[in-house]
Amino acid sequence: MCTLVCRWRPGAVWPVEILALRDEFAHRSFDLPGAWWPAQPSVVGGRDQRGGGTWCASDVTSGRTAVVLNGGDERKAEPGAASRGVLPLRALQAGQDWPSLVELAPMASFNLVLAEPDRLTWWSFHGDKLETVELGAGLHLFTPRGRADSVADERLAHGRARWPGDGRAPAATPTDATESVWADWLPVVAEAEPSEDPLAMLVEVPKDGEIFETVFGQFILAVPGRLRLDYTVRPAKHDPWTTAWWPR
Repeated sequence: MCTLVCRWRPGAVWPVEILALRDEFAHRSFDLPGAWWPAQPSVVGGRDQRGGGTWCASDVTSGRTAVVLNGGDERKAEPGAASRGVLPLRALQAGQDWPSLVELAPMASFNLVLAEPDRLTWWSFHGDKLETVELGAGLHLFTPRGRADSVADERLAHGRARWPGDGRAPAATPTDATESVWADWLPVVAEAEPSEDPLAMLVEVPKDGEIFETVFGQFILAVPGRLRLDYTVRPAKHDPWTTAWWPR
């Protein structure tokens, strides 16, 4: 995962609104979002087929969402180190206490964001120590360099998810299209051009004879007991977006 936009509004109908874009080698296979982990049956996310973990997952019961981003090239993983794909699963399992479940010392650099209905936390690790930052309400943008100082596109800064009804309940229905619910944020992705800049919204970088690119995009609305995902494979190709709800 290489770009994360998170609007956190504690007390709102949907306290967590997320745009998450995953950058990875095009040949690396993954499964579309589902409940892939029997030990955590309420957790939904895409599954990396190589490591079995995830880059982004949500717990339907708690309304938590956890996302891991690379931490740059400061530190490579040591032999036998756990995959960074385990981090969102542990964060959803244990919340703020997740570091007690992972051996961090040999791991590669990472950024981890845990968005909860009443709390937003960012951790960064670059081989020496795990740093923790409690974030305030509002919009936050993360890249492999960590939290960005600003969000350049005003559509992200001022946009929000939209749903019908009077706003007192998460009343969006399965028939509400991605284009209407995410009318503010979707154009930012749809109009982006793939770039070799690793911090771009959509990337496409030739690397060692292969292509490193934005392979998956998803919007997330989460509240305890209800989760909506809108997702697409390779956003630059403008394939249709799929909407899925949990519980089914």
